[in-house]
Amino acid sequence: MLGIDCPKPNGRWPTAPFDLRFPKQNQTRNCYQNLLDYRPCVKRMRRRGKSTQPCEYYLRVFHALCPMSWVQRWTEIKDGTFARKI
Repeated sequence: MLGIDCPKPNGRWPTAPFDLRFPKQNQTRNCYQNLLDYRPCVKRMRRRGKSTQPCEYYLRVFHALCPMSWVQRWTEIKDGTFARKI
């Protein structure tokens, strides 16, 4: 996956906080958007030679909101085969 490993979150991970971009009950879009935010964040931070720690927030929310089958499928997808350019 773009040379980025998607580690499973360690420790206690509370429920994702409320996001004003997704006020409705269905959180599918929120789940997907956090994955789309995570990957470019990691790429950008690595390109700058900085720690990817700030990107962990997106990974936490992605793992908290998405069904495990989606997490497994989306972390296996290679560059160029994903539904959106990331």
